[in-house]
Amino acid sequence: MFYHQRKFLAFLLKSTNQHGVHSPFIFNLVTKGLYKKINAKKWEAFQNIKNQLSDTKSFKKVTNFDIDSNVFKTNTLQTPRIEKIGPISNKKTRILIKIIKYFKPKSILEIGTSLGVYTTALKAGNKTSNITTLENCKETSKVAKNIFENNHLEQIKIITGKFSKTISDVTKNSTFDCILFNENHTKKETLVHFNNCVSTIHNNSFFIFNDIYRDTEMESTWIEIKNNPKVTVTVDLFYYGIVFFRKEQAKEHFKIRV
Repeated sequence: MFYHQRKFLAFLLKSTNQHGVHSPFIFNLVTKGLYKKINAKKWEAFQNIKNQLSDTKSFKKVTNFDIDSNVFKTNTLQTPRIEKIGPISNKKTRILIKIIKYFKPKSILEIGTSLGVYTTALKAGNKTSNITTLENCKETSKVAKNIFENNHLEQIKIITGKFSKTISDVTKNSTFDCILFNENHTKKETLVHFNNCVSTIHNNSFFIFNDIYRDTEMESTWIEIKNNPKVTVTVDLFYYGIVFFRKEQAKEHFKIRV
């Protein structure tokens, strides 16, 4: 917790708002995307879906749950407990929705469905996106699938299985406009998945990395990704890191307060 707070203070000192951005591409993202308000009805609809998870009282058996797996002492947990361990705050939700709303990606890959809260936020950002979401736990996949079906969220495909297998299968001969990395937050696996997913990009593709300041390992991972020769522009929002591959852009890194 102290590490996270210290990093946030350091981020505030080094970050800027739209006035410190001289790239038209990033300036438009900030002013027309990140700093815009979310429609109240859309936000209420998302919150209604998210709250349904708190109403789920049945126990679910968790198998190989990637995010925060070291904190589980048994393989049976209530879904509210799972959501409490791996939550998405309202602020993070709003940021994610705004990113997707601004870019309107047609095809999205999410690595790490969990209970489907991030997936629902992606869909709230652009209801016409085709989302493929990967989860390695059967029970959490079932919860997410029920949430999607009960709320008539369409064009979402859940694939359940080990990421080492499903990511290779999904990325083979495919292209994605947006990929959300929302998995187990280890450097080794994140970089392996990043390198697999790079094969799916086109010039306007972008990747979103969750929790880039989660710990020293994820911060180190973020730095290595920024330095990748295929990456041209990155935006550090503290809560997320966004990566672009636009060949017409000079390599540049931004820290933006949101």
